[in-house]
Amino acid sequence: MNGMNDNLTSYHQSSVVLHSQICCKLLSYQPIGMMKVKPKILLLTSALFLTAVASVGYWYVFVAGSPQLDAPQAEKKTGLSLQVETFTSEAMGGDREYGVVLPPDYDRNLRKRYPVVVLLHGGHGTARDYEDKAALTSVLHDLYQQRKLPPTIIITPDGNDQRGTSPFWDPDYFDGPNGKVATLIGSELVQEVKSRYRTLDQPQFWAIGGLSSGGWGAFNIGLRYLNQFHVLFSHTGFFINKSGAENSPDVFAEEIPVDVRKQLRVYLDAGESDEKFLEATEQFHQTLDRLDIPNELHVYPGGHGITGQNVGWNYWHKHLLNSLSFTGKQFAIALKARHTQKPNKA
Repeated sequence: MNGMNDNLTSYHQSSVVLHSQICCKLLSYQPIGMMKVKPKILLLTSALFLTAVASVGYWYVFVAGSPQLDAPQAEKKTGLSLQVETFTSEAMGGDREYGVVLPPDYDRNLRKRYPVVVLLHGGHGTARDYEDKAALTSVLHDLYQQRKLPPTIIITPDGNDQRGTSPFWDPDYFDGPNGKVATLIGSELVQEVKSRYRTLDQPQFWAIGGLSSGGWGAFNIGLRYLNQFHVLFSHTGFFINKSGAENSPDVFAEEIPVDVRKQLRVYLDAGESDEKFLEATEQFHQTLDRLDIPNELHVYPGGHGITGQNVGWNYWHKHLLNSLSFTGKQFAIALKARHTQKPNKA
């Protein structure tokens, strides 16, 4: 599992392999009718065609960000929208973006405060990934309709390190040579959100989760900022990092104080087709069980990829409903306890 986040995520690998296979097929393909064509003309025609294929492949991977070929479609009339905001980060030495989806009643009840969920993207991602590729507002709309999630502020930060976004690496979700991403998200972003929006500040009202390398990032950061996050979740993630034990949640979870462990709530899922991610998630689940950290593990059909009903963004779209329902249960319990203790507070 070491170094998994330094390689292409599986769905990016799939797209690159697909493009390579197409090019190889084209190079070896020679219809009978073309055997009489002059070699120079055939060579020129083949070169032009391959250039066009390569251009499409380049656009698909590097410009479009390897989008799902059969991506989930967002509902148009949810009453929800993702807005991208900017703030200045001292840790990263410049402006940073994050997406925000405010709950439906945010502007109607100006005294009310809300729980917060921070969602981290995976490799080659942006602040808009969850909306543009996973139809986040549609998921939230369904959760609110089904009363499975209390009205919540959703934050989707740009988690890329100083190298920027690329299909060739995953973000370094830690403080290291490529920037202080952990400080950015675990401290600065938290303070930005608290100062700008009406949040509930206690850690039982804050969740952090992610997909693929974002799942690792959520635990690598969340378990370092236990004064801020008590609900954590991962979709098809991993938990050991090449940079060492200090950035491997499956290792440093041992350091979590015993009295804090019982306050945490963890959701994990992995796809049956993702052998390495599934193995990593099951191992982490066993570690959490051994440490008596409350958690639940779910294994679903599918996993990483670029097309298919239970693949890639279709998988993550579908199971965001599960992780956010889990999060909603934890928020509901905390809200009930808060109202019992402080019945006159909103």
